[in-house]
Amino acid sequence: MIEAGVPNYEVSSWFGYFAPAGTPPEIVDRLNAEINKALQEPDTRSALEAQGSAELVGGTKERFGEFVKAEVAKWASIVKESGASVE
Repeated sequence: MIEAGVPNYEVSSWFGYFAPAGTPPEIVDRLNAEINKALQEPDTRSALEAQGSAELVGGTKERFGEFVKAEVAKWASIVKESGASVE
């Protein structure tokens, strides 16, 4: 991308789990704990890693929320700068 004149270009795909707004905090906490637990299982890790160059992260719901907010801000500014619009 640098050769194409686009400096500092970095993009990656990611996956995460979301719950509907209003889901009780204890349910969200339980889901988070179980997903993190599953990500530590060797069979789960190998199955997900076999799908490509995956980096399994896991973590807290707060950390994921911060990540999502940063991604939204990053892509919102890129879309705005591009002048793209929905038709």
